[in-house]
Amino acid sequence: MDWKVFLATFAAVFVAELADKTQFVGIAMTVKSGKPFAVLVGSVCAYALVTLISVLIGTFLGKYIKPELVRYSAALLFIILGALILFKII
Repeated sequence: MDWKVFLATFAAVFVAELADKTQFVGIAMTVKSGKPFAVLVGSVCAYALVTLISVLIGTFLGKYIKPELVRYSAALLFIILGALILFKII
């Protein structure tokens, strides 16, 4: 395993997911159900599935698209979404 890639991915996802809506859903589901283990397992399974789908899409796109194009496209999308949110269009 490439530990440098692993640690970079772990750090990026960890920071990106801090205090996002999925954590609030986990808190709410635990409070509502009173079953923290079931919420934990459900959350981990859901996130694992979403990550698997993302990795499969990335693997497919990586064969046909240059990484620079993906990086610039993602940056442009974040800028557009930020502007739309800033101006309350979405």
